[in-house]
Amino acid sequence: MTISPDPSTTPWPENLPTTLGALRASGHLHRTVKQEISANLLELMRAGKPRFPGVVGFDDSVLPDLERSLLAGHDLVLLGERGQGKTRLIRTIVGLLDEWTPVISGAELNEHPYDPITPASIRRAAELGDELPVAWVHRESRYAEKLATPDTSVGDLIGDVDPMKVAEGRTLGDPETIHFGLVPRMHRGIMAVNELPDLAERIQVALLNVLEERDVQVRGYVLRLDLDLLLLASANPEDYTNRGRIITPLKDRFGAEIRTHYPVDLELEMALVRQEAQLVAVLPEHLLEVLARFTRAVRESNAVDQRSGVSARFSIAAAETVAASALRRATLNGETDPDGAPPVARVGDIETITGTLRGKVEFEADGEGREVELLDHLLRRSVAETWRNRLGGVDLTGFVAAVAEGEGISTGENVPSADLLAQLGTVPGLSVVLERLGFDEVPGPADAASAIEFTLEGLHLTRRLAKDFLDDGRTVYGGDGE
Repeated sequence: MTISPDPSTTPWPENLPTTLGALRASGHLHRTVKQEISANLLELMRAGKPRFPGVVGFDDSVLPDLERSLLAGHDLVLLGERGQGKTRLIRTIVGLLDEWTPVISGAELNEHPYDPITPASIRRAAELGDELPVAWVHRESRYAEKLATPDTSVGDLIGDVDPMKVAEGRTLGDPETIHFGLVPRMHRGIMAVNELPDLAERIQVALLNVLEERDVQVRGYVLRLDLDLLLLASANPEDYTNRGRIITPLKDRFGAEIRTHYPVDLELEMALVRQEAQLVAVLPEHLLEVLARFTRAVRESNAVDQRSGVSARFSIAAAETVAASALRRATLNGETDPDGAPPVARVGDIETITGTLRGKVEFEADGEGREVELLDHLLRRSVAETWRNRLGGVDLTGFVAAVAEGEGISTGENVPSADLLAQLGTVPGLSVVLERLGFDEVPGPADAASAIEFTLEGLHLTRRLAKDFLDDGRTVYGGDGE
């Protein structure tokens, strides 16, 4: 569960009104949450500014549907396989709220000073009039999300009788004995429920009145609260039949159901990894392309359970693992220097990912026991496709000749970049390779070593060079591969 910080701990600008009278004098207008979001969304659209920062790959598909739903004032469900960015997308909607909004200071809910809804606030507003104290809440404090789990209770979402309030002398019939749950506490804000089908059906029923009549019922109390909120939910398609389902009356009360998807092309897949991965070493563009192709190949494989999907976290974790492998290799070889150039990943660093990532993929029954073998095959294929895309048509006879003249070229995690370069010497066509792979005109030793190892691996995969694995961990490229 994620709840934004307590509004009282966030200082607001000093020039904002602090009483109801001052608020009225300032000309402030009260808008509902959905009106607020719609107005701010339209303003960003007119200005041509980003509306959902950090969301990749949805510009022409998901986002137009989402904008239409928000402009219509609909509560909505985002439906899609795991790792498609549903939660990330939901969180960006917070940016469409006003930065600061007024609330009744000291009230249990974020009630607008013009429109108190709880008995205590209504009473205070009548007693104090224009002297009613006003506080200001930042938009980040107007958002909460709850991961729907089977043990989630009505009390968590809606509320329950607070025994401490009863002990203070209030009677059980007093509505002020209610301790409000997350949904009413997000009055005038956004409430998100992740994995909604995992919520027990009897708990889903508790949300029916919130979506339609906008009131809450707690243990026999019928407390009419004119709740003002935007309710969002996420769900996986298979959840409708495997782990649970969204009950039909609740589905009917959501104004929209929007389908999400994985990146539709290779460039978007790469852009997503670039944005999200936290890398401890340089991951060259050609290796980033390998990982993007690998992720897409796993998604399309018949051996993988397509209903489960392959999360974007798969490619992000792969990129981070490859970068970590490069850092480890460079450190063990004495190539790291806090003030020097960062380590650069090589294609050999990729070979480690299949063992660590297999747990992120659900395989069909006929693939069980062969997970690593299947992933290794798809990874080799992705390397070969990237090699053809980047180096196809380049004259690489100089590399083949240079390898054939000696005893082969040794590489691997125990071979520093300088040693790899020394074995090969000056090779015709290297400058073209570096350019095709996106390296600078004057690359460092680690850049050149990464380019050379990728070139050799591609020549091996296209059967122009042999490849042997030695007991000491080295990999040797050489021979004609026949």
